[in-house]
Amino acid sequence: MASSSSLTLSQAILSRSTISRHGSAQQLHPSPTSAALSIPSFSGLKAASSSAAASVSRRRAPAARLPVRASAAVETLEKTTDALVEKSVNTIRFLAIDAVEKANSGHPGLPMGCAPMGHVLYDEVMRYNPKNPYWFNRDRFVLSAGHGCMLQYALLHLAGYDAVKEEDLKSFRQWGSKTPGHPENFETPGVEVTTGPLGQGIANAVGLALAESHLAARYNKPDSKIVDHYTYCILGDGCQMEGISNEACSLAGHWGLGKLIAFYDDNHISIDGDTEIAFTENVDTRFEALGWHVIWVKNGNTGYDEIRDAIKEAKSVTDKPTLIKVTTTIGFGSPNKANSYSVHGAALGTKEVEATRENLGWPYEPFHVPDEVKKHWSRHTPEGAAYESEWNSKFAEYEKKYPEEAAELKSIITGELPSGWEKALPKYTPETPGDATRNLSQTNLNALAKVLPGLIGGSADLASSNMTLLKMFGDYQKKTPEERNVRFGVREHSMGAICNGIALHSPGFIPYCATFFVFTDYMRSAMRISALSEAGVIYVMTHDSIGLGEDGPTHQPIEHLASFRAMPNILMLRPADGNETAGCYKVAVDNRKRPSVLALSRQKLPNLAGTSIEGVEKGGYTISDNSSDNKPDVILIGTGSELEIAAKAADELRKEGKKVRVVSFVSWELFEDQSAEYKESVLPSAVTARVSIEAGTTFGWHKIVGSKGKAIGIDKFGASAPAGKIYKEYGITAEAVIAAAKEVC
Repeated sequence: MASSSSLTLSQAILSRSTISRHGSAQQLHPSPTSAALSIPSFSGLKAASSSAAASVSRRRAPAARLPVRASAAVETLEKTTDALVEKSVNTIRFLAIDAVEKANSGHPGLPMGCAPMGHVLYDEVMRYNPKNPYWFNRDRFVLSAGHGCMLQYALLHLAGYDAVKEEDLKSFRQWGSKTPGHPENFETPGVEVTTGPLGQGIANAVGLALAESHLAARYNKPDSKIVDHYTYCILGDGCQMEGISNEACSLAGHWGLGKLIAFYDDNHISIDGDTEIAFTENVDTRFEALGWHVIWVKNGNTGYDEIRDAIKEAKSVTDKPTLIKVTTTIGFGSPNKANSYSVHGAALGTKEVEATRENLGWPYEPFHVPDEVKKHWSRHTPEGAAYESEWNSKFAEYEKKYPEEAAELKSIITGELPSGWEKALPKYTPETPGDATRNLSQTNLNALAKVLPGLIGGSADLASSNMTLLKMFGDYQKKTPEERNVRFGVREHSMGAICNGIALHSPGFIPYCATFFVFTDYMRSAMRISALSEAGVIYVMTHDSIGLGEDGPTHQPIEHLASFRAMPNILMLRPADGNETAGCYKVAVDNRKRPSVLALSRQKLPNLAGTSIEGVEKGGYTISDNSSDNKPDVILIGTGSELEIAAKAADELRKEGKKVRVVSFVSWELFEDQSAEYKESVLPSAVTARVSIEAGTTFGWHKIVGSKGKAIGIDKFGASAPAGKIYKEYGITAEAVIAAAKEVC
């Protein structure tokens, strides 16, 4: 009974995680067998011995830099005591070389340099089940330097993941392949997050590690460590240069994420050449200042034991994240291109591939995996199944002892939301006192926090202004990781990327983050990755227009609504009152594979007649209409704070005998999803007299109002003045709507 319940959980994870769209020297973990499944201790690795620790030196001063040059002689691969490890590492290298060569496109240098650390991680350290890439308690791996993705594809192939067969390697970077040019979680099971824009991946890894620490603090018991896994990440010099990585790593240090272990591929080469031309800081010292434990592996090319010892030491440090700086040679093994920018982002070329094969003693045809390597790696399939089976048995026991906690955790693991959760959303009438939608948002968040165990989030140092605090919970901090208010500080970019990591950790996590709408400019790359990677983050963006008033044009968004409407797979939502704010949260929670942006007002707005949660789900809907037979004289369309203006204008026009329909257009994307019949019922094609009003750019509105309609908006920057004065001066008024309506009908 117990095991069948647990297996159902595993099956649920698999069913909800379908991809959509659009010979080892020493093992660092025990190997269970299907014959004898003993519950693992999940205690991690023991501390390294003093001699091992001594062999892994910390860097206190910058290492001698290699001169800037186009090419360099490569060091000869030293023979290790275990020839199988060497053969396995070279298999990884040549799978990458061959795939890039066949595609005539890609980045072979990183996989050639990072193959040793990749081998140690996937073959000796990480716990995973290749036949169920979504097993909950797996270790997570993020390749932040996503351009080197053939490293990860080669490792997934060797480990037995069904998503990366030999034919997939051969179709690297080709149309419809599961091996795209950068790792994409929605294309390739086994890839946790989508990386490519440098620095995003390490920030995602911080989010994954935060998720693990939070769940462990909430659900582990003295007699049951049900949540226990590590997050590993490889990042490069480019990631280190991007500001997002420093933002995220600062938070990781502050939060003491002891189960986050990052490998810094210290190869001193970027696209333009040696990093000496632009990047000479002491990364070690910076990370120590950020609160990380720092280890330096001086020989990342052949120092397998150094890498192993570094991981042991990292796992022994439980109160802070660890950066393992691994000094490698980019393009290791290539006689004429190693240690140069020319191996970073282009195929080696036929002659250099042959020279590299000769240099590394690799007599095999392209894409060949030697039998002994294949046999060695094949053990991960039964081992992975055994790990999951052990955990399933453990969870079944946990479920018996702690049914309440198990139900909550299962909801987060599977993404199955509690039945009837939407009943917690507040409802409003026109008699309810008006309020700013940012305040109404807080009411919704606090209502949902009581019924959605996966809701967690916070603001970029604006919680008291964005109104995002969950009042019944404390702050997620190093000593209180079980709490659900996350303080991101003034770090918008990493905030978005960290939330992506949280969302992609488990389907039932519902992360939200907040700042002023205009400051989405700081986090747009992370928001775009949310949309691309199908991470259902809720972006709570307040101060959504000139309505914020005196702070002026630096803080007043103009083009932002249009820009997010132009972004694929993201919902841009702008509610007008209490019911619409609740509707936006209903939509945002329901859409777990499509992020949502809620644009919320600073100023108070009345609760309007005719608004509803159900209407919001349609994107656009009629809130009032005195016409019949779907033939109004004019249709007035508004969003957010301007819906009230449209409603007032309609009242005046009706006094003059006009038949007027008022439409709330909360979300263009949701409206576009509706049937042609529904859209015709709201915006009949025969009615060309249409007027829109929105306190933002008119860009895009002619798609809605048509060539004969009028779009009232703002196509210049705002101004510093009280909100009412700015609205009047910019013509965002009922009088302007009335005048436009009379022009078109």
